[in-house]
Amino acid sequence: MAPDPVIIGTLDTVEARAGGARADGMNTNRHILRAYDSDLADMRAAVVSMARLAEQQFLKAVEAALSGEHGRAVEVLDGERELNDQHLRLDATCNQIIARHQPTAIDLREVIGVIHTINDLERIGDEAKKIALRVRSLDPAAVAPQLAGLRRMAARTADMLNRAIDAFERHDPRAAAELASADDEVDAMRSALTRELVERMSREPARVASLFEAVLVVQSIERIADHAENVAEYIVNVVEGVDTRHGSVPT
Repeated sequence: MAPDPVIIGTLDTVEARAGGARADGMNTNRHILRAYDSDLADMRAAVVSMARLAEQQFLKAVEAALSGEHGRAVEVLDGERELNDQHLRLDATCNQIIARHQPTAIDLREVIGVIHTINDLERIGDEAKKIALRVRSLDPAAVAPQLAGLRRMAARTADMLNRAIDAFERHDPRAAAELASADDEVDAMRSALTRELVERMSREPARVASLFEAVLVVQSIERIADHAENVAEYIVNVVEGVDTRHGSVPT
């Protein structure tokens, strides 16, 4: 019995439609994956941009406070507004990625890590603003014996922040152990400088105001070092799935 040409034609049409649907589905999936990868890449680039701004804010703030440059302090205040705007935009970006793409496993850990990271970067900006505002009552001449120590502490902290940003870009979990050691050094500098400044307060009452402001600068620098260490710890969680915030850092 010869095949019915009507049936054959219908089957050909159905198969053609099915093949087209599969092709359309594959194209749609590729488009979704490209959009997903693009969103993640844009998120990472925005984090690095925000981190570099926070780094600049810190360096300008230290220079303003330790040299008495009021113009630098004004630059920090202007930069604070931009840093806050970037924080809000990135927070919205992370929420949109979760809602649109429903990431899992390492991608989800990365988005959550970014949310934590930008919170720390925003706090670095807050501390930089505090340091810059010290220019109003901190006389650099009054803390001359401690200026070199303050600059060394600030430089060590700036190096920590730079290394944390670099580790974020490279997804390098090894930086966490390195920065934990560097943070111990910064803590030791904080203790030594605070002790020297407090001892001077008892001997030089006329300079108490400036010496106290310098103690507050030391505390802010130490907190910024802590935030830099936090950023490196988030990378460990992203790459290795290990939360090191309340435990030891893998080596």
